[in-house]
Amino acid sequence: MSKLRVNCFSVSLDGFGAGPNQSVDDPLGEGGETLHEWFVPTRTFQQMVLGNEGGTTGVDDDFAARSFTNIGAWIMGRNMFGPIRGPWPDENWKGWWGDNPPYHCPAFVLTHHERAPVTMAGGTVFHFVTDGIEAALERAVQAANGKDVRVGGGVATVRQYLRAGLIDEMHLAISPVLLGSGEHLFADIDTASLGYRCTEHVPRQNATHVVLTK
Repeated sequence: MSKLRVNCFSVSLDGFGAGPNQSVDDPLGEGGETLHEWFVPTRTFQQMVLGNEGGTTGVDDDFAARSFTNIGAWIMGRNMFGPIRGPWPDENWKGWWGDNPPYHCPAFVLTHHERAPVTMAGGTVFHFVTDGIEAALERAVQAANGKDVRVGGGVATVRQYLRAGLIDEMHLAISPVLLGSGEHLFADIDTASLGYRCTEHVPRQNATHVVLTK
């Protein structure tokens, strides 16, 4: 049976998953890039996202590699797909990742505006879902064909699935930085009453890795 997973989701010590004032030039918001200093150097990120050789190994890379294991489909919010708001002006924007995004499977983008699927190199196909998180999950589970579904982000999308109690497993990387403002992951969400508990806790220099399951 497919699980709905969140992996490699970086948050600050004060709970923010993105900084304030997100923009085309600053897609993670002010200070948001500092949340991912544990992830970018890893061999998994360098090879799967950037197409480079090398990269660091060890605990951080182990968590990064696990995040891609047994994933058959992705779900993401429109903010994660790109900076365009409102109706699509054209079909030129195809994501932040170039011609070969790192997903390599169907990816379902939550949006209020219809758009035809976009087929990319490497097996990634972006589908645009306008009828809510449950519909996106149903389609993703079907596309995953027995594998797990990963919620990529951003914060608002993860929060919707958390509030609905639909996430089965969540790996957070708590970075040793303070953002002060931005998008808070857990504000007004009672994770304990939803049944989540900590099943893994591994401190490292650039992040403390925490896994929550239910």
